[in-house]
Amino acid sequence: MEQLIAKEEIGNFRIVPAPEDHSQELSKKMEDALRLGNGYKGKANITFQTEAGPKKVETTVWAVDEHFLQLKNGIIIPSRSLIDIVL
Repeated sequence: MEQLIAKEEIGNFRIVPAPEDHSQELSKKMEDALRLGNGYKGKANITFQTEAGPKKVETTVWAVDEHFLQLKNGIIIPSRSLIDIVL
């Protein structure tokens, strides 16, 4: 089970690749989360893998490409570390 953390806490964890690479299947959700954040100021629930286990954060996505998504304050989460995105 993932632990919900504040986005400000992400820097306290070492982000690592998820046990399974979900980046291809989550690519549309990454784009949708970007549109939700930029167009409607909405937040997405993003679950990602860390050395301490899965973590979840509710936040606005600022930028995406095929290799990462970027959150506020320059926080980068590699797409290979993503487990799920819920809009």
